Amino acid sequence: MTARPTTGSTPVPSARAAGLPAEDTLLAPHTTLGLGGPARRLVHATTADEVVAAARAADGSGEPLLLVGGGSNLVVGDAGFPGTALLVDHRGHHVVARDPGSVVVHVEAGTDWDALVADTVAEGLGGLECLSGIPGRTGATPVQNVGAYGVEVADVLVDVDLYARRTGRRGSVPAADLDLGYRTSRLKGDRNVDGEIVLAVRFRLTTDGLSAPVRYAELARALGVEPGSRVPVAAAREAVLALRRGKGMVIDPDDADSRSAGSFFTNPVVDPATAARVAARTEACGQLPVTAWPQPDGRVKLSAAALIERAGVPRGYPGEGAPARVSTKHTLALTHRGGGTTDDLLALARDVRDRVEDAFGLVLEPEPVLVSCSL
Repeated sequence: MTARPTTGSTPVPSARAAGLPAEDTLLAPHTTLGLGGPARRLVHATTADEVVAAARAADGSGEPLLLVGGGSNLVVGDAGFPGTALLVDHRGHHVVARDPGSVVVHVEAGTDWDALVADTVAEGLGGLECLSGIPGRTGATPVQNVGAYGVEVADVLVDVDLYARRTGRRGSVPAADLDLGYRTSRLKGDRNVDGEIVLAVRFRLTTDGLSAPVRYAELARALGVEPGSRVPVAAAREAVLALRRGKGMVIDPDDADSRSAGSFFTNPVVDPATAARVAARTEACGQLPVTAWPQPDGRVKLSAAALIERAGVPRGYPGEGAPARVSTKHTLALTHRGGGTTDDLLALARDVRDRVEDAFGLVLEPEPVLVSCSL
């Protein structure tokens, strides 16, 4: 039987293949939220060829297809998914090229992301250390252009191997052709017009044992260095993990706040006039300003967590006993405390979103992929 979720547990993909009975097709055990109804079928792929074969079979029968990796960025509706859920679980990484000062590392899409980061840090390779502690599989990282603490996957990505479902072609695509942006790429959602599936990823990492320049002020303070400094990769990883643990953003069986999909909303990027309006509103109300980061294109990225807090949503909202609650450590994470439903979580998300809109006239957008459900 597929392992059932327990509060704070790390989901373990099923090792069984197609043709499972209905009770073994629940998607909840395959998401970090522990929520989601059944799929029509559950298929487990341990090689890239199996991923392609399963996708072709679903497409050939006209059945919808859902890719599931670590389930850390999925919110699945209570009704489940009316098609094939494909568990992407082909793993492994190795060096494929060496240059003075750097290497290119090939990574299978089903490789656990944080395990990869830990391995590269242990090998003295720099570039991924600031992305420590992020749950999920490597294949999802370019789709979302995953980022944290001043680093994005786009900073180190060389290219990806893709299978295009619309054309049936397999091949490599350079990072420059993926339209990588803030938490997005051409591989995400409706932008993925060819139905491309990531099969493998390649990163260029440094070999001098030092981190990428520390750009994020909070991380620089934790490390006791000036922004722009480079530190040993292991030191950067440990500092990032400590910061993430303090926000409930590292999967921990003993921490109910870690049962989430990470940051539920993206930081809105707005024009300067809107940023000024938000600043004036918080000043008029005697509140602390909303953290703002100027962007290269002249716009301003605002802290969604700060917007939520200034809109009157505290940590732990709506309070003890609610199955879906804002994290007690960080207002950007919505958590499932056990015994709840996806509808409970979505009701909380709508409440938080609407409070921010009422306060600031900004509509927060969800970061996770919503499957068979919506806000």
